[in-house]
Amino acid sequence: MKPKACVILPTYNEAENIQLVIQNIFKQATKIASHDLHVLVVDDNSPDNTQGIVRELMDQYCNLHLLTGQKKGLGEAYKRGIKYAQDLLSPDLIFEMDADGQHDPKLIPLFILLANHGFSLIIGSRFAPGGATPDFSFWRKAISLLGNWMIRFLGGIPRIQDCTSGFRCIKSESLAKCNLKFLSTRGYSFQSSLLCELLRTGAKVIEVPITFPDRIHGESKLSLKDQVEFIINIAKIRFRQSEEFVKFCVVGSSGVIVNLSLYIVLTRLFSIDFKIAAPIAIEFSILTNFFFNHIWTFKNRNSKASSFIKLFRFHFVAGLAGIINYLIFLALMCLPYSYDIIANLIGIGVGMFINYFLNSLWTWREIKLQQNLPKQNQISSNKNHKAP
Repeated sequence: MKPKACVILPTYNEAENIQLVIQNIFKQATKIASHDLHVLVVDDNSPDNTQGIVRELMDQYCNLHLLTGQKKGLGEAYKRGIKYAQDLLSPDLIFEMDADGQHDPKLIPLFILLANHGFSLIIGSRFAPGGATPDFSFWRKAISLLGNWMIRFLGGIPRIQDCTSGFRCIKSESLAKCNLKFLSTRGYSFQSSLLCELLRTGAKVIEVPITFPDRIHGESKLSLKDQVEFIINIAKIRFRQSEEFVKFCVVGSSGVIVNLSLYIVLTRLFSIDFKIAAPIAIEFSILTNFFFNHIWTFKNRNSKASSFIKLFRFHFVAGLAGIINYLIFLALMCLPYSYDIIANLIGIGVGMFINYFLNSLWTWREIKLQQNLPKQNQISSNKNHKAP
């Protein structure tokens, strides 16, 4: 018996699109020799007869399945669908795919081919070289690119071009390693949360460029609530790596103690002017922070940079944060009723957060298993697989 590949289609009011999408998916079944293709529609009790259309198609396609439930958002629908597929269908591969016709089913065989060659996460990428969003307005594309940048930068993940893509093929064994209960997001930010969780557990990822046209029928389900949840979720993704962050905070706190202690000694005991004492204290705390972060906080990072290069980067980042620290300190000291210790603490706090994000993403940048198709293959793949 061949292993199964299951395409999960979350739906809500997709009666105008669902029949054509399902038919186009099953047209690919004859092109796939390695897997039996199944489709699971997860419908949130659509009032527009989406379920009725799917039930009629189930008489025609024996590998078509329907799961219903209350409308709670895209993320909840995917979590229900993944659990149902894993419990009852036991697929080797699980696809995420929109039911509005914007994702081209003709790419399914290519995604499966890549999964058979060692990749555990294949992403249909709108923003990788060769990808296109021909119907996006300037504003929509700018917002999408900004959102992806925020996930990469604040989420601390490798340079994946499309972190919010809804067209993916995932190996079930990779999903089994993920803590889906942690992914409490109910809406569209589920996609970025799942991506970060898959990468955290070691998924080997590749991006395939796609053309992403506008939907022909129906309306987008993206709401203001989804956008607010997306912003909140970025912070949650960053703090997912809690052990490392806590260690960095401990080291940072020790740096605060070193900084303030030396500052107090220099200004109170040796009567050195605060404009000179502050940068000396900052520099000394930079060196002690690097030492403890190197041997403790980031010791498990798979980074190829030498200790000297790391020290240079850390000093550059800490120096930048130190300058910001110092400028904030001077600015606060210019205010009436200012107190130098409080002003220094505020500057140190801002500098610590800058230190963490930049050092995590640059100084001790971890080498991940991530690949993209060569540019020529990306463009070729995109030209050969246009969306219907």
